[in-house]
Amino acid sequence: MSSVMESFSNLSGANSVLADAVVHSVEKALTMCGASARCVGVATVPLRDKGLVTGIIGVHGRVSGFITVNMSEVLAISVVEGLLQEEFGKLTSQVVDGAGEVTNMICGGIKSQLAKTNFSFQGITVPSIIVGEGYSMAFARGLDFVSATFEHDNPEAVMLDDRLLSVSMCFLKL
Repeated sequence: MSSVMESFSNLSGANSVLADAVVHSVEKALTMCGASARCVGVATVPLRDKGLVTGIIGVHGRVSGFITVNMSEVLAISVVEGLLQEEFGKLTSQVVDGAGEVTNMICGGIKSQLAKTNFSFQGITVPSIIVGEGYSMAFARGLDFVSATFEHDNPEAVMLDDRLLSVSMCFLKL
């Protein structure tokens, strides 16, 4: 694990295995989209996601729970354009479908990273995508929760919120 990731994990109290899995998976998935981002924070409590597009995938195995990938409209368009090598310029049904595929790629990476740990899971659901702002998610107590926030290197995104991607994992050990 990088020294930056160790610092985030130590400061937040986050499980380093989960935090490391998220960081590696996001980096790998974004590379496949011709993009990059750096981890700017890790939290062990739910944060209010600011992005317009949220992918959700359920997981089951040694743990049961879900993984969410939240991104701004600008970021969703950018990474899907990189993944599909097409220009969309606005939020379309193809971009929403592509955001589901990016969510799937990140979750698949997390699944691989956690395969030999106490957090392994064998199954994942089909991604569901929420498009919109202002929704709230509730979390039960006693779950292992980690959220990592990344800043995308997009020179066209002027506002900070347009450059953010967050990935949250909420797991119950079975």
